[in-house]
Amino acid sequence: MRTTDLLKKASEEYADRVAVSGIENSLTYKELYKTSRIIGTNIAGMCNSHTAVPVFLEKSPETLASYYGIAMAGCAYVPISGEQPNARVEKILEVLQADIVITDGVGAERIGELGFTGRVILIEEIIKGTIDETLLDQREETSNDDDTLYVMFTSGSTGNPKGVEISHKSVIQFIGHFVDTFDLKADDKFGNQAPFDFDVSVKDIYSAVTAGAELVLIPKEYFAIPPKLIDYICDRELTTLIWAVPALCIISAMKGFEYRIPDKLRNVMFSGQAMPIKQLIRWQDAVPNAKYVNLYGPTEITCNCMCYKIDKKFELTDKLPLGNIFQGRDVKIVDDNGNEIKEKNKPGEIYVFGESLAKGYYNNPTETEKKFVTIFGQRAYRTGDMAEYGDDGVLYFGGRCDFQIKHMGHRIELEEVEASVMSIDGVESCCCTYNKEKQRMTAFYTGTKEKTELRIELKDKLPAYMIPNKFNNLLSLPLLKNGKVDRQLLATM
Repeated sequence: MRTTDLLKKASEEYADRVAVSGIENSLTYKELYKTSRIIGTNIAGMCNSHTAVPVFLEKSPETLASYYGIAMAGCAYVPISGEQPNARVEKILEVLQADIVITDGVGAERIGELGFTGRVILIEEIIKGTIDETLLDQREETSNDDDTLYVMFTSGSTGNPKGVEISHKSVIQFIGHFVDTFDLKADDKFGNQAPFDFDVSVKDIYSAVTAGAELVLIPKEYFAIPPKLIDYICDRELTTLIWAVPALCIISAMKGFEYRIPDKLRNVMFSGQAMPIKQLIRWQDAVPNAKYVNLYGPTEITCNCMCYKIDKKFELTDKLPLGNIFQGRDVKIVDDNGNEIKEKNKPGEIYVFGESLAKGYYNNPTETEKKFVTIFGQRAYRTGDMAEYGDDGVLYFGGRCDFQIKHMGHRIELEEVEASVMSIDGVESCCCTYNKEKQRMTAFYTGTKEKTELRIELKDKLPAYMIPNKFNNLLSLPLLKNGKVDRQLLATM
């Protein structure tokens, strides 16, 4: 089974139901399927099967149709946001060895600036025309569920972006478990926060089509205006949010709930980084009837491998567990010598096994071999994330391996420092950086707390060597387009 089969099934069962909607327009499932078939016909006439086709478009119903159309043509789609700087877009196109790009008029100008010599296809042109069923059937006959569905680019340790290859089968397997685990239904309305080139959006896109639900695209500019964002959530009667943590915190930290309560919400799920307990409590108090879920997993394992259904209120100093492993997966904690860790309070790296692992990195066998390894007789992905079993025997996230620093002779997890800072009244958010040359740890934070008072209160929470050398109070933390804090930018401040 391929993801295009999900859309075909939904178009038959829910033909006149809205599949995807934005500010300006919407498409029913019947319309989305038809538009995708038209685009697929055009792409199949231009590209060989298994071609990676970059899509340089902001999210819209037509953008989603282009993804399905590319898949129907037996190819793989590659989302590229217009927020990416030209230099990075150029690197992505170079990795892909692309000779075709789908974009719009604005994007075409950008692509032209890069000196791209391939074919630039305008979305407004390829949504026109007719469907060649014979051609699409031929492509389907030569395709299978192991084919690459999409290539999602992440940052690379060398400064060059890495394209994660995810197959149809991997998405089908994960989304099936995801929809069943959280009982997502056709009457749900998914509020899409994540840009399409961030894998959080994969859960929105394919959960919605699997359930026959509506995918509601939230304009990115609304996240700068909390009242407008909450109005949109309420007026569109959204039921399900699968968001990056900082996006949820925009509402709770900026006192959005004092303006309006989104009382139709049934599911609030979050991932990307640790959810500050203070902000979680504000959500729970404001929307008590919603189900809250902590999700964990990197792009390379197809979205998530663990989830924790939150069924209680936590103390400010508590940490959220990683929770249960999704069906079809396995997670092991491994030490530096390649041995599995089962003891309590002993940190190690998270390795993920089982179904839905990425095929690897596109045109990058060196990085693929480095991160996708054989251990304990199985193929596994090395996440670069740390975790350990607590006194309660439950697995807890321990930060990134590369967020671990050596300071004043001690090994310190920056995220532990951040959590302690955020537990203090008057602090809304925090991100720590470390300058190795100057041996200086800096805490960037938002809120009303004075620096001197913050330092004093931290003495009750952290040993002296873990207290930042410097504190910077900002109006807001800079965010990347995927909703995560821009640590690189903070490191230059």
